[in-house]
Amino acid sequence: MHKRSATAKEPKLPPALTPATPTDTDLVHDGKYLSLEYGQATVTGNNVEDIDFERCRFNQTRFPGITIHRAGFADVVLQGCDLANGRLFNSRIFNATLTNCRMTGLHMPEGGFRDVVFDGCRIDLASFRFSRLRDVVFQACNLSEANFQQAELHNVRFERCKLVATQFSNVSMTAVHFTGCDLNGVQGITSFNGATVSSADAMSLLNALTTALGITIET
Repeated sequence: MHKRSATAKEPKLPPALTPATPTDTDLVHDGKYLSLEYGQATVTGNNVEDIDFERCRFNQTRFPGITIHRAGFADVVLQGCDLANGRLFNSRIFNATLTNCRMTGLHMPEGGFRDVVFDGCRIDLASFRFSRLRDVVFQACNLSEANFQQAELHNVRFERCKLVATQFSNVSMTAVHFTGCDLNGVQGITSFNGATVSSADAMSLLNALTTALGITIET
């Protein structure tokens, strides 16, 4: 079961959702998709703009190589979905839960995330550059070689995550917690000012710390 931060808001979905039709899976400019249930469908869209999904559930839905500008996801639940190598420019995700989703190579620069839980997701090689994350939980996720460069993180928790060679250069961290994580080879260690790291996790930061400080450890 996913664990939300103390201030995170649960997605609010209506008791009954309308099954998505083929029209709802072929995205168009300025599309509004409200209170829909997406199953094992394929959602397509190439350079579409200003898309909004509100109060929707996605179950094993595929978004193959999708490219959207200014997408909005509010009060949504995604489970077992495939967003690998998608491109979501200047997009927002609010009040959302993503569980066991494949997001390898997802590109979401200058994005906004608030009240979001990522649970058991594969998010390696993804990009969150220049994004703003507030009240977000990453739990049991693979974030290896993900890129948070120049991002703003406020009240963000990384719990039991793989963060090998993840990029945190020039990140602003406020109330950020790392617990039970693999931080080997993490980049941008000087940006961890303001973060809280468990004692066990701190050992995996040793090489990054010594490199940043110019210290050589002899064996």
